[in-house]
Amino acid sequence: MKELDYIVVGLGIGGLTFCEQLIKNNKTFIVFDSGKYTSTLVSAGVINPVVLKRFTPVWNAKEHIYSSIKFYNALSEKLKIPLLTNTPMLRIFKSIEEQNNWMVASDKKELSDFLQPEIVKNENKNINAPFGFGKVKSTGKINPIQLIHLYKEYLLKSNLFRNENFDYKSLKEENNQIYYKDLIANKIVFSEGYSAKDNPFFPQNIKEKKEQLIIKNKGEYIIIKAPDLKLEAMLKTSLFIIPLGNGLYKVGATYDREDDSIEITKNAKTEMVLKLTKIINCPFEVVDQVAGIRPTTRDRRPFLGTLNNSDQIIFFNGLGTRGITSAPSLAELLYNHIENGVTLPKEVAIKRHYNW
Repeated sequence: MKELDYIVVGLGIGGLTFCEQLIKNNKTFIVFDSGKYTSTLVSAGVINPVVLKRFTPVWNAKEHIYSSIKFYNALSEKLKIPLLTNTPMLRIFKSIEEQNNWMVASDKKELSDFLQPEIVKNENKNINAPFGFGKVKSTGKINPIQLIHLYKEYLLKSNLFRNENFDYKSLKEENNQIYYKDLIANKIVFSEGYSAKDNPFFPQNIKEKKEQLIIKNKGEYIIIKAPDLKLEAMLKTSLFIIPLGNGLYKVGATYDREDDSIEITKNAKTEMVLKLTKIINCPFEVVDQVAGIRPTTRDRRPFLGTLNNSDQIIFFNGLGTRGITSAPSLAELLYNHIENGVTLPKEVAIKRHYNW
């Protein structure tokens, strides 16, 4: 039997950032992941501190933004490849009223670091933006596929990764330790995203209610080729348009709380293409389409920590649509809770929905 400090289940952005906390603190661990439901792989990969529909700050915006930028820059040095591109975000204004609302918002204390008050004039003839743009500061993007692929390779080289489904029936907890096949660990962290629906250790419903704890939110993106668009910034209106280089752009996303498959759909493609034709004027070709299931929650806050029936079984889930931005600081928060006894804020503790 091999003895470890931790077993980590899931290598999306949650599992990855928690692994970095373990490495930073010289903890031994092994990760299990089959890649089946990793929504991180198909995410936009955007770091953005502002809810651009309403011009309001993202929850814990300053903490999450600065922590994530620091994290991805450090990981870039470690993996010896640039991961984070400091790309500006432009929000298309639909009216004079939106321009005024933007300028009022930019003067607020919680947003002044992130919103440029001046209106940016549209000089790209291939974009429909007669009222110009608002520019968001402290934004960036990463390539989620590259990130997960490189990190998985890094773990494999160190014999820290097993590319397989986790067998819940083989997990036992005895004498405050975790036993799993050939492994003995002090603790296990489940960071499985929507796959938690298959985990018998993860509570499926809010106690004394019929509401699900993790809510599926399927998202689809299309990849387009539009050589004439020549857009270098990320663009937000009814869709995100994210430049990938070589005339390629990631466009989306859709939101579907009914479909729990990871199959792409014709309806989603039609919806995004229709919206896109109202945003840009140049020809484009859809060259790919991807889909994933976001693990969201009713109060839009993650689920961290343990339930009272076990201190060895830990959860890191519910990161939703902004996991790329929030995961680094949440992983540090969770680690300090587990190892240093720091109390989790009630708003992120999984126990908030329970009377345990």
